[in-house]
Amino acid sequence: MEDDDRPRPLDDKRTGDAASKLAAEDLGPYSQDELEQRIALLEAEIARVEKHRLSAAAHRDAAEALFGRKD
Repeated sequence: MEDDDRPRPLDDKRTGDAASKLAAEDLGPYSQDELEQRIALLEAEIARVEKHRLSAAAHRDAAEALFGRKD
C-alpha cells in the first residue's frame, strides 16, 4: 500500500510543485500589506488542503470498513 503522505513524483516537464516554488521565492520586494495578504491566502489554502485531506481520509476509511484494509 502506498503512503498517502509522500509527495507525488515529478515528471520531466515539472521543475517542482507550487509550494516549493513559493518557498524559494525572495520575499524582500513585498510590502508589509502584500505579505499580510500572502499570509491570508496561504492560510486559506492550508485550510482548503486540510479539508480535502480529511475528506479523502474519511472516504478511504469508509472503503476500508466496507471492503477491508489492503496491506
